[in-house]
Amino acid sequence: MAGGGSGGGGGGCKEEEQDGVSVHSPCKAPLSSASSLPQKEQSQVELELRLLEALERYPPAKLRGIHRHFVLYGLMEHLRRSFDRHFSADEVLQLLDRFYNLDMLKPDEDESEILNQEEDFSLPQSYFVKEEL
Repeated sequence: MAGGGSGGGGGGCKEEEQDGVSVHSPCKAPLSSASSLPQKEQSQVELELRLLEALERYPPAKLRGIHRHFVLYGLMEHLRRSFDRHFSADEVLQLLDRFYNLDMLKPDEDESEILNQEEDFSLPQSYFVKEEL
């Protein structure tokens, strides 16, 4: 029968499955895959991986709320530290656009009206009264 797993394949097969994971498993990339990619594609893959790492800390759902600029800045900083170069907000948004529909993250008109609404503000009179000693 052809199903034993460790028989008849020689030492190479046994080494491949020694740690319980075959080299053909999806969690292990073939050894030659990294070197077969052109340098530009390899750096693009690395960039996308670092962005996905950053999304663990800065979830894209928060790009919709009032904190969106802070989240975008956090993503920019994570990429800057990872690659030791500046990333603009537009570059990060272009990367995000590959994975998410950013049109869905744009603020609603109601939200922008609330955020742009101005109110008169003044400190209470008690703030200006000096305490006598």
